[in-house]
Amino acid sequence: MAVQEILAGMPWWVKWVAIPALVLLVFGGLITSVLTFVVAVLFKVLLFVALVAGLVYVVRKFKNSTGSREDW
Repeated sequence: MAVQEILAGMPWWVKWVAIPALVLLVFGGLITSVLTFVVAVLFKVLLFVALVAGLVYVVRKFKNSTGSREDW
């Protein structure tokens, strides 16, 4: 409750401009590296899903084309 009491007496620009700016200044590098890691992992997951889907498509296409030849 002490933080709320301290912030209650401050102007709006301290709560909504100065404090977020200080947070970005102090933790900006950490935030950037975490976001970079998350984006890299999501990209690799999407790439993996696309490669597996392509492999399944190719295998089904090949399986269907050889199956129709055996019916002759």
